[in-house]
Amino acid sequence: MKLNYKRTILIGFAFMAISAFWQMYDSIIPLILKNTFSLGETWTGVIMAIDNILAVFLLPLFGVWSDRTNTRFGKRSPFIYVGTILSVAFLMLLTVADRPDTLYPFIGILFLLLLSMSFYRSPAVALMPDLTPPPLRSKGNAVINLMGAVGFIYALVMIKILGGDPKTRPSYVPLFAVIGALMIVSLLVLLFTVRETKIQKDVEAECRAAGITMDPTPDENPPKDAVGTVNRIPKSIRLSLVMILFSVAFWYIAYNAVTTAFSRYASEVWHIGSGYADCLLIASAVAVVSYLPIGILSGIIGRKLMILCGVIIMAASYGCLFFFTSYHFTAAIFFGLIGFGWAAINVNSLPMVVDMCEQEDIGRFTGYYYTFSMAAQVFTPIASGALLEYVGYRTLFPYAVVFMILAFITMQFVRHGDIKPAGKKSLLEHFDVGD
Repeated sequence: MKLNYKRTILIGFAFMAISAFWQMYDSIIPLILKNTFSLGETWTGVIMAIDNILAVFLLPLFGVWSDRTNTRFGKRSPFIYVGTILSVAFLMLLTVADRPDTLYPFIGILFLLLLSMSFYRSPAVALMPDLTPPPLRSKGNAVINLMGAVGFIYALVMIKILGGDPKTRPSYVPLFAVIGALMIVSLLVLLFTVRETKIQKDVEAECRAAGITMDPTPDENPPKDAVGTVNRIPKSIRLSLVMILFSVAFWYIAYNAVTTAFSRYASEVWHIGSGYADCLLIASAVAVVSYLPIGILSGIIGRKLMILCGVIIMAASYGCLFFFTSYHFTAAIFFGLIGFGWAAINVNSLPMVVDMCEQEDIGRFTGYYYTFSMAAQVFTPIASGALLEYVGYRTLFPYAVVFMILAFITMQFVRHGDIKPAGKKSLLEHFDVGD
């Protein structure tokens, strides 16, 4: 079987819009809280953590809800339609409340905006595995991540053009409008090109013709109850699920600690200014160009081994960076390796999680994935920040190494979700990525 790249790209428009939104949100909302409402760093941090806290509880809830939804538009599409429209509406309302005397209305609208984004985040991410045969989900996830990178870059360019000087309290109406416009355009693309129910039937037919099933572990799946959810997860699969979810938490704890604290680390330990951004940019650039090759390579050597390679590369790179007492250009090499390692993990981890469930439960398992990743991003700024403040900045990279080692250990117990394609006649055939 071959991945339908055109279809996967169209599905990826939802994730592209989500990525653009969050890049804008993380960049601009703290500036509004500080410059418009004169909030300190602590309260700004508390408000900025709300989205991660909400995600821990709401993403599994909306994922399960979408699993149990059955409309003529499909399971996920109604959530994407409604969530996108509400999110754009509340996003534009934020500009009305961006005045010094409207803090509480601003926070109220912000809360509703975050609820709206949470409403369709899990269903939007679950749409790709829903409409992709299990052996091709790593490739599909690579395409989705590339679409997310396009949204990320779009938001950065728009911020640079329309963001203005934060010290002058610019109007963010144009910036919010172009982000909202991208979200609406993405919604229209999905509405007119991705017919979820039809594609679902087509993919099931493709799978039957190829002799595979959309449920990767059918012999181990338990019976269903009246509403179609799994009564219990078999012990073997449950162990694999728990271990990979802990692995997800551990590598997010490590990665997020470095990305959020590196600017301060570079200033305090390496004594450099804005040059630190070059290291993070290199990591991001390498990750972007690695997504598709890693998706292809994962089909050859397996998802688990690809993840373990990524974990080892990241742990080794973090360990080497600890020994840099000042900035040297070779540090950029290790950040490039970190980007590659992160791509190896990111492309394969979600497909492994959703391949441990039946087709009807993909939304719920997607929610589990985001619960652990978001919980990690709530925990790690506090834990790593305490070490930086009370022990020293040089604890940052050892902290990351420890959690990457923990991720490596827990991944050893993962025995499910590593779907490999049938063998091919020659190695070159594995690189056939045509439509």
